[in-house]
Amino acid sequence: MSSSLKRSTNGDNMVNDEELSSSNILRSPSENSMSSCLSSSSANGLKVMGGETTTADDEKNAGSSILNKAGSLWGTFGVVYILAKAIKRVLPIALEPFNGKGAHPLSRVQLVAYVITCVWFAYVEGYKGFQCKFSPLVVKRSQTLKAGSSSFIQFLLAPLYSMGLFHATKKRMIVSWSVTTGVAVIVALVKKLPYPYRNIVDAGVVAGLGYGSISILLIAAKSFIFNQPPSINPELPVKTSN
Repeated sequence: MSSSLKRSTNGDNMVNDEELSSSNILRSPSENSMSSCLSSSSANGLKVMGGETTTADDEKNAGSSILNKAGSLWGTFGVVYILAKAIKRVLPIALEPFNGKGAHPLSRVQLVAYVITCVWFAYVEGYKGFQCKFSPLVVKRSQTLKAGSSSFIQFLLAPLYSMGLFHATKKRMIVSWSVTTGVAVIVALVKKLPYPYRNIVDAGVVAGLGYGSISILLIAAKSFIFNQPPSINPELPVKTSN
């Protein structure tokens, strides 16, 4: 009796093995390869989406890249916005001699001084100060904002960071703060000048800041679109090892 039970049990096992093997044979090669891919993907923590295999690291890197670009754009265009606000505030005063609203027209000598001031500010402030030094520094420093290594404050105050007002070398911060303070003092003094001398100086300021704003936009476009970042030193603080 026991021997007959064993034979029947063995026979059932053989039938089950034959059914499993036949089902595997009937499955197409594509189904077999898909199941093997899914099993290996699940084992390695992969996700298959739209025929492309992505990992958690890929998604994290993509998010970091978006944050880096956003911080860089905020840093660059935030500086341009600050300059644009200054231009908007000074431009009506610079154009006052030509608006015909009660202001005395400029004499020939004053008109020549007006033009020379605009050209001088455009060259000294716009070209020498912005295009050759400050503008590439702003774009370069804005591109050093990286998720994981840059702090939240640096991202939040990206325009000031890009201007080198903090988290920079000691020399860079001294220069940046000195220029900022000096400009504020000059603006306060120029406001006390009588007509038309204040207007002449403000016209030069508009020319210099306008040139500088355009240079920042052009350098940023060259960097972001054509992947040609400025080669200037961002003047970041040197990390000291303990």
